[in-house]
Amino acid sequence: MGECGAPGDVNSNVLIARSTGDAQLDKAVWQWLSWDKNQKTKEQIENLLQNGKHKELRDRLCCRLTFGTAGLRSAMGAGFCYINDLTVIQSTQGIYKYLERCFSDFKQRGFVVGYDTRGQVTSNCSSKKLAKLTAAVLLAKDVPVYFFSTYVPTPFVPYAVQQLKAVAGVMITASHNRKEDNGYKVYWENGAQITAPHDKEIIKCIEECVEPWNGSWNENLVDTSPLRQDPLKKICDCYMEDLKKICYHRELNEQTNLKFVHTSFHGVGHDYVQAAFKAFGFQPPIPVPEQKDPDPDFSTVKCPNPEEGESVLELSLRLAEKENAKVVVATDPDADRLAVAEQQDNGRWKVFTGNELAALFGWWMFSCWKENCSEDADVKNVYMLATTVSSKILRAIALKEGFHFEETLPGFKWIGSRVKDLLDNGKEVLFAFEESIGFMCGTSVLDKDGVSAAVVIAEMATYLEHKNLTLAQKLIEIYETYGYHISKTSYFLCYDPPTIKRIFEKLRNFDTPQCYPSFCGIYNILHVRDITTGYDSSQPNKKSVLPVSKSSQMITFTFQNGCVATLRTSGTEPKIKYYAEMCALPEQSDRTVLEEELQQLIEALIANFLEPDKNGLIWRSA
Repeated sequence: MGECGAPGDVNSNVLIARSTGDAQLDKAVWQWLSWDKNQKTKEQIENLLQNGKHKELRDRLCCRLTFGTAGLRSAMGAGFCYINDLTVIQSTQGIYKYLERCFSDFKQRGFVVGYDTRGQVTSNCSSKKLAKLTAAVLLAKDVPVYFFSTYVPTPFVPYAVQQLKAVAGVMITASHNRKEDNGYKVYWENGAQITAPHDKEIIKCIEECVEPWNGSWNENLVDTSPLRQDPLKKICDCYMEDLKKICYHRELNEQTNLKFVHTSFHGVGHDYVQAAFKAFGFQPPIPVPEQKDPDPDFSTVKCPNPEEGESVLELSLRLAEKENAKVVVATDPDADRLAVAEQQDNGRWKVFTGNELAALFGWWMFSCWKENCSEDADVKNVYMLATTVSSKILRAIALKEGFHFEETLPGFKWIGSRVKDLLDNGKEVLFAFEESIGFMCGTSVLDKDGVSAAVVIAEMATYLEHKNLTLAQKLIEIYETYGYHISKTSYFLCYDPPTIKRIFEKLRNFDTPQCYPSFCGIYNILHVRDITTGYDSSQPNKKSVLPVSKSSQMITFTFQNGCVATLRTSGTEPKIKYYAEMCALPEQSDRTVLEEELQQLIEALIANFLEPDKNGLIWRSA
């Protein structure tokens, strides 16, 4: 662990009396107790020390947070690998050091800070407090800070970075994670989440400056410093104005009798989704009263992730039935993702998957572009993007309609950066998505955005109702036109990193060393791509076109029957995820046969490659 100077004075007799017998751990304990000014987290470490819990101390203090697919994310609590006051100060000091090196005009352009509504009483830790400390580090170094005066959706931070021409921004959020977690999401000047090499360089800078500087703990600076500005009104107004660029049927929206229910999942979304509906000419959606206001305990849901489907949408669906609303839109707690449910003619609800919603969004955004583009517009200049574990439906639409489709590594940080490159080269990007209900409609925000996606799906449903169609019926039409893409995504929980590593290493050395499997049960494997090692059997040089990502595990199998399946570790949770999709041609329209074959292949994949019983994996609860 790097440091800038020696830790503050601590009574040496106390330290000797509490020695753990491990020099590295003793040093880490000494640093923590010297630097942490949060009484609650300091006491957590002191209690572990007094009770001789050396293994837990080592787990908490002898490793650091690293950047995953969504920035820094961990449980709130004491320790250098947890999210807390001290680690947020250290992270911001590292970012300050790196930005000072990268931008000569850093102190003119400033930095954006936003936050959600998470909190944990036992650690005296909240997103707002962590945001204030983030701002304090920078304000103490004379950096102008655009600090939102209240909680905002995550997409407001990258949007503000671009609008205000700031050098970077941070959003304090753990999105849809369990209530114990929090996170620190970093955006670069281009409005996209940071990717390599910035993430690695920032980590190096953090490790060089772990001792808090003078002023870093002064969270009151956001209330007293003349360098702090509140961008809330300006950004909200500009965002809603920009949103109107992707509104194509205002008159229909104003006249429709279709009703919508919105749940914000105890998070930040309510006010902003209401404003977005107003910007499109709609009546406001009906809010779920029990879930409308922020609640860091997420007290009405077992987990705050709308992706979990009907089980967590219970209150919304019951309210929609009572109000005769046919469509439910659900934003996750930081409002960057969107789930959608629609009541069918038989009274049951269809909760769309992320891949199904992407088919609808892809069709809609292209149709609207085609209807509204200028006469000299070139379809070959148009792009849509998806992460590589997401449905290939956009590829099928692109092949038939003539626009470009590109894939990126998992994580919206890769999409955002690539979209910015395309825009800088004069290309037009209509839509991008990841299967975990993350959607980017238009390019005002270079990240996933549940607020804009909610109102776009409302306009789509309104337009389709005008044509006597439902979202579900349109989805079938899309599949019949471009080919059925039947997909299933799920996961296993695994809290033991060595087990996860063993599972993936076995796949790389399946029957013989350095040999991937050629069959999965009865299913013949045509190609294997391993993003962790950079191997791709489908390429002439056997090298993956997508960048290597050594920090995570990810292997994709392409089967002879047209199925593509990926196994990967989550960048934010202790999960092994699997993604499988049957990609059929338009003439293969027997959905039941395709679904049965996909299910059988998934069962073979689980039994042969993951071996949950043998490896102690926990099945996703229904």
